[in-house]
Amino acid sequence: MLTAGHAGVPLSVTEQQIQQQIRLQCSRGPVRLWRNNTGTLRDQHGRPVSFGLAKGSSDLIGYRTVTVTPEMVGTTVAVFCSIEVKTATGRVSAEQRQWLEVVRAAGGCAGVARSVEDAEALLATP
Repeated sequence: MLTAGHAGVPLSVTEQQIQQQIRLQCSRGPVRLWRNNTGTLRDQHGRPVSFGLAKGSSDLIGYRTVTVTPEMVGTTVAVFCSIEVKTATGRVSAEQRQWLEVVRAAGGCAGVARSVEDAEALLATP
C-alpha cells in the first residue's frame, strides 16, 4: 500500500498531476501561472534546439499582482513567480536551486511545491 507523501499527497501522484492541479487551482485572482517546458531536441538536420526559459528554470512560471505601497504611488505591479514542482520524493537539481535563488534575489516569488497547498503558501508570501 502506498502511504501519503508531503501534505497528504499520495506517493502514486505524478509530478505532472501535481503541476496541473497547482496551475489550475492557483491561477486565480491576482495570480497567473503557465507551464514552462525546458530541454533540447534535435531538428530535422540533427542540430540541437533548446527551448524554455533557461536550464534549471522552474516548471511553472507566471506572476502575482501586488499593489505598491502609498509611498510608491499606489500602482499595481506584477511580481514574477517561479514554482518548481516535485513529488514527495522528487529532488531539486543544483541548476533548479540556482534558478530559484536568482529569482528570489531579484525580488520575485520562487520556491518548491510538492502540493497545491505548498504553492498557495508560496504565492501568498509577500
